[in-house]
Amino acid sequence: MRRSAIEWTVTTWNPVTGCTKISPGCKHCYAESFSRRLKAQGHPRYKHGFKVTIHRNMLGFPPKWKKPRLVFVNSMSDLFHEEVPADFIKDTFEVMRESDTHQFQILTKRSDRVLNLDTDLEWPPNVWMGVSVENEEYTSRINDLRRTGAFVKFVCFEPLLGPISHLDLGLIDWVIVGGESGPGARVMQRDWVRVIRDKCLENDIPFFFKQWGGTQRKKAGRLLDGRIWDQMPANAAGIPLFAE
Repeated sequence: MRRSAIEWTVTTWNPVTGCTKISPGCKHCYAESFSRRLKAQGHPRYKHGFKVTIHRNMLGFPPKWKKPRLVFVNSMSDLFHEEVPADFIKDTFEVMRESDTHQFQILTKRSDRVLNLDTDLEWPPNVWMGVSVENEEYTSRINDLRRTGAFVKFVCFEPLLGPISHLDLGLIDWVIVGGESGPGARVMQRDWVRVIRDKCLENDIPFFFKQWGGTQRKKAGRLLDGRIWDQMPANAAGIPLFAE
């Protein structure tokens, strides 16, 4: 298992691949492009391209990892997609609960389904539940998240596509902000980021600035007001950046 290029995690685990677009943040989905490339290369797990596909055999991997790591669940999909059976979601949660030396990070745009399944799920302390919010129109996802039983709740404002002036981060444990990258990337304004960063500082919430993005992501860098913001939730303490 190789280290992920995603700055706020260590490795990825994909018991589900494929997704469908539901809001503006999905327009330039990296997972869709990557899935099509893997299909063209003949990768067996992506023979259906970006169609939602369950990979039950992947549930056996986390118990085999000996050293603690941060694990982003379904970087190539959305665990709470409507085509993923509720029983499979429960099985995935059971694997995460049993693999309690690791911290699992789940990110979804389908906060309504998370809330609907909330009472049917056993929320282990090592599962971080997050929602993606691209602009003010979708802040209701934060309200849904807040009502769940997740022990660690986080919000990922990536790609951040507009200002968010009315932001309630009550009961939120971590915030990520990032700009869109790649061809056709939409521009993120500096002041949009500062408003969220300052709200985190006011409420003592760990803040992680992932990237400015753009067509030259590496050149644009990760500096915000002269520094790198790599703050993480307390649950990440003691977990090395990468474990073999």
